[in-house]
Amino acid sequence: MGVTYKYFGAPDGATAARVPISMRPEELGGDELGMNGMFTKIKPETIAAMVLTGIQGMPLYKVPPLELVVLHPDYAVVKLPMTVVDPLRGIGEESVGAAAFIWSTVPDRGGPRDAYNVYQLLHEWQDFSHRLHEAGHQPYCLVWP
Repeated sequence: MGVTYKYFGAPDGATAARVPISMRPEELGGDELGMNGMFTKIKPETIAAMVLTGIQGMPLYKVPPLELVVLHPDYAVVKLPMTVVDPLRGIGEESVGAAAFIWSTVPDRGGPRDAYNVYQLLHEWQDFSHRLHEAGHQPYCLVWP
């Protein structure tokens, strides 16, 4: 079946840590977390690498680690660095396309390989980045098997 990732925004780590306690992961939908969260099969490490290598030009080995907020036997919550979502707000269509192409050519990495799929994913993340910014939230990911 694989792991499922639910990305959401929260004002701080304490709020993000309470999210899984308030609801069962299989019941999570789009708005329960208050940020129109996103479901995906893409790991948070991969999302971070896609943005930072494709848009910021950072070498893959310099992508910062994620911050663990909660580790529970049934789930985990991690915080993504703001550097993963902030760069998406200020870029245009050409930059998104260029980042998608760059990521599709990076060797030895996980995630989508087709440039068009990466392009669509980056657009979703761009929308998510705007919602986070407007709410004054930081990006988190709820991970469960």
